[in-house]
Amino acid sequence: MKSRFSKWYFLSAILLFTVEFIIGADFHDTIVRPYGGDFLVVILIYCIIKSFVNMPPVTTALAVLMLSYIVEISQYFHLIKLLGLQHSNLAKILLGTSFSFTDILAYTLGIITVLIVEQLKNSLKNF
Repeated sequence: MKSRFSKWYFLSAILLFTVEFIIGADFHDTIVRPYGGDFLVVILIYCIIKSFVNMPPVTTALAVLMLSYIVEISQYFHLIKLLGLQHSNLAKILLGTSFSFTDILAYTLGIITVLIVEQLKNSLKNF
């Protein structure tokens, strides 16, 4: 694992964060906010990590996916309540409050998308 700064991933992270913020602030629907946000958040985390650390794409993607699964499973066990953080808005935003299998599916599809884009990016580089 080597440290370095990548403008491309950093700018992608800023763009994704902006989209996530807009979704969180302005969308109150039953599709974009719950599923689009979960789909994009793993891509955002991936881009943040890749902005500063030169790790292989599969390693980074799997680490982000495992982190997202752990956070989702913590919701199943009501970790926020167990830690006494149920009144903390920041904890609710970072850890979430309700478990959902569809969230796990959205995270998985987001990471699959990351791996496809990385593969296409590498294919175009070698073309």
